[in-house]
Amino acid sequence: MTIQPTTQGRATSKVPAAENTLRILKLLASRRGPMAASNIATALGLPRSSVYHLLGVMEANGFVLHLHEEQRYGLGISAFELSSAYSRQEPLSRLGRPMLAALVDQIGESAHLAVLHGRDVLYIVEERAKNRPSLVTDVGVRLPSHLTASGRAILAALPKSQVRALYPNAAAFTARHEMESPIMKYSALSSHLDQVRQRGYATEHGEVTPGFGSVAAAVTDHLGWPTAAVAVTFLEDRVPVGEWPALAARIQKTADELSIRIHGRPQPN
Repeated sequence: MTIQPTTQGRATSKVPAAENTLRILKLLASRRGPMAASNIATALGLPRSSVYHLLGVMEANGFVLHLHEEQRYGLGISAFELSSAYSRQEPLSRLGRPMLAALVDQIGESAHLAVLHGRDVLYIVEERAKNRPSLVTDVGVRLPSHLTASGRAILAALPKSQVRALYPNAAAFTARHEMESPIMKYSALSSHLDQVRQRGYATEHGEVTPGFGSVAAAVTDHLGWPTAAVAVTFLEDRVPVGEWPALAARIQKTADELSIRIHGRPQPN
């Protein structure tokens, strides 16, 4: 599809129907619920007749679902299948692995990429630094998100209501070993996440493995929603706390680069 710039700086397509179809899909994906066709037309600045025509074609192909009782349109099963195919093809892993390898080469410590899975983080990439000890964060491992720097980075980028839904009571909090985490109730988690948002990166001090620290930053999509987190883990006696902000800046740069690669929106500094 050929794109040409306009005088207003916005790209215009030589295939407007294709572009507008994609705009409708992106709009529906950004909303919490189905939309009326008239609202779609208004939001995108399109003629209603064109929107109805495009929605009809998309409905016939399963990309939108018309809720007749509500007179609204939502995403259809074909859109879900695209999402599933995205997961199967592991684009985050494929895009993230060389970026993490470059980060490891630069700083000499091990790095990993994790995504949120329920209340846990699931590790999808690990890049081990040369002559560094093995970590528990192998690919496929799940850990409680409130204990890890990766999880805290992701949770801090979520709406507070979403975090509260994930942690409705004390039973949602667990510890990994005898050294109990300072975050074992929602008030402590909420306070800690406020610090993460203010600081711009997340940390963890020995709560997963005694003697090891971690620093992490979130990877965000085009809506600013946290898709993953990039983290570096190291022996705490090798990296003084005073050096953590500089390390965090390098991690944030990698997270921002990955955000851009997935057409996302880097976190504000």
